[in-house]
Formats: sequence, structure tokens, C-alpha cells
Amino acid sequence: MKTREEYMYRALELARLGEGRTSPNPMVGCVVVKDGKIISEGYHEKYGEYHAERNALLRCEEDPAGADLYVTLEPCCHYGKTPPCTEIIIEKKIGRVFIGNVDPNPRVAGGGVRILREHGIEVVTGILEEECRKLNEVFFHYISTGRPFVAAKYAMSTDGKIACASGDSKWITGEAARKQVHMLRKRYSGILAGIGTVLADDPMLNCREEEGVDPVRIICDSKLRIPVDSQIVKTAKKIPTIIAGTEKTLAAPEGRAKASQLEQAGITVLCTGGDTVDLAELMTRLGERKIDSVLIEGGSGINASAFASEIVDKVYVYVGGLLIGGKDAPAPIGGKGAEDMAHAVKLEDIEVSTIDSDVRITGYPRYQKEK
Repeated sequence: MKTREEYMYRALELARLGEGRTSPNPMVGCVVVKDGKIISEGYHEKYGEYHAERNALLRCEEDPAGADLYVTLEPCCHYGKTPPCTEIIIEKKIGRVFIGNVDPNPRVAGGGVRILREHGIEVVTGILEEECRKLNEVFFHYISTGRPFVAAKYAMSTDGKIACASGDSKWITGEAARKQVHMLRKRYSGILAGIGTVLADDPMLNCREEEGVDPVRIICDSKLRIPVDSQIVKTAKKIPTIIAGTEKTLAAPEGRAKASQLEQAGITVLCTGGDTVDLAELMTRLGERKIDSVLIEGGSGINASAFASEIVDKVYVYVGGLLIGGKDAPAPIGGKGAEDMAHAVKLEDIEVSTIDSDVRITGYPRYQKEK
């Protein structure tokens, strides 16, 4: 007989199968257990389609009456793009429901648990709660703040360089690490880079791992310098693309003309106040567009601005096993930097793993507030 935690681990495995396709909804997995065996499984496969519980119960070939249902997130109790999951759980006469996390969405927020209990169904919450929350850290952040969950990703040499002084940066890490980065792009709704990266590398910024899950490309380009023959512009009608400029640039005739040219190519132009793109304002604007997460893949300039604006929620650092050296070789984060160690950004909940000969470090920034 498996434990409750083992069934919930299976539900978590199922939930991850929806990665890259459920945004701005969470990833959710569901397992139906009767007489000590799994009789059906399901997960939220795509935004706008049935949720995990409904998928599992509709595909169940045995009578699920009296069965246990394990689900990573509280069943919804309202009508949206699909009917409420509490409805089918009650209809199928499920006996007990085990939940990982209570849904932070104000439209649910314990309402699903209450309705199930009112219909005589036993409900147990908090099964692998931390694991279930971490799976949907993007959703929890977005639903509570209205702003995207922002992750910064960069690759550097063991001595902390992102390129040689000449500008050559191919390749600091190996193929396996680079492949994992493309999987990260699948996980996030948007990918952000600065105009410097576009001018230097002419990247596509797409997800090569799976067709149809490309993130929205967001380029910070205060003066709208992006070339119309760049790969970003030429593919904008196939991959959603946003160019973030400034109101100051758009106020000038040449700025308006360039914005019009970009919009004709299929690009959305968003402008913020200030002489350069205000990243905090940009994140608010992106959140309003239901972009729930952003992966920053840029150079030292955009990284410096992101940390200075305190918009970064998570960091992925890929460390290649080589030494570049050189005082003029760029580091991952430029700008002025911290004035002293007391103002340095601290990383918490650090995890370290190896990918072939490379190392990956993840952590969550905690910004030092003025005292």
C-alpha cells in the first residue's frame, strides 16, 4: 500500500507534463485511487482546456465512487473557461480528497475545500505542501502580486566572466547545459533581453525543444535601435514579440516612424517613462497582459538594471569549467554594483547541481533594505 505522499509525488510528476502550456494557469496533476490502486490519472494539459481533476475523472474506466482523489492544488469552485472541478468530484461521489496547496486565487481560496466538505467529502490539505508550492512558484507569485515572476539566467566561466574581452562567448558551457536553458525557455511565458544582446548576437530567443511553446520575446530598446532585418523583427509575425522603448523616444518624429515600422512587422511597442526603460513599470504592464513569468537572458547591462530595480525573483547561474581572465572581460552583472557588502544582494535557498562538466546554481535574491 502506497503512502499519501507517494500518491502526491505521482500527481506532481503528472503536473509537470503541462509545463509551458498552462500559463497563466498553474500546473496541476491528479491521481484517483481506489482499493489501494490507481484507477485513473490526469493533468492540466493546456490553458483553456479541462483541469486535472476533470481529465482524470472523465477518463476513469472504473466507478470512482468512494475513491480517494489526490490533487496538487485545491479544486476550483467557479465557472471560467471550464466548469468547476468541485462539481464533477461531487457528481462522481469521490470519498476523500487530498490536496497539496490551497489555491491562492481569490476566486477559490478555500472555497473548493468548503464546498466539498459541505457535500460530505473528507478533505485533507497540506500533503507535500512545500513541493506543490515550489512547482507553481510562478503562479503563486503572479496571483498575489499581479506582476510576472522574474528569473535571471546567465552562464559564466569559473572566474566569473561571461565573455572574453574580444566579445567572444561561444561557448562557456557545454551542450547539455545549453539544452537545459532551452527547457527553461519553455517554462517561462516571456524571455527578456537588452538591445545590446540583439545587436551583438542577432538571436532568435525561441524554444528549440518543442514547437508551439515559444515564449513572448521582450527586448528592452530605449531608443528603438533594433534593426528591421534582425531575426527578432523578421520572425515577429510567428513568435509574439514586444519591444520596450521610452515615451521620450516615441515623442520624437523618428521614434514614431520606427515604432510604426515595427508594428507593421507584427511587433507590440510598449513605452515607459524615463530616459531608459523602467523595468518595474514594464513588469506591471506585462502582468496586465497576463504574462506571468519572464526569463532574463541578457548581458551585464540588462542584468545590472534588473537587480537595481529589484525585479528579479530567482537566479540561474551556469558555471563552465574554464578560466577566461582579463580585466576587460565582462562579468555577469555590470553597472555600479553594491556600495558595500551590507548592500549586496544575498541569495537564499541555494541549490547546486552538475550538468556534465558544468555546474548549475539556483537561488532566490533577498534585497537588503535601507535601515
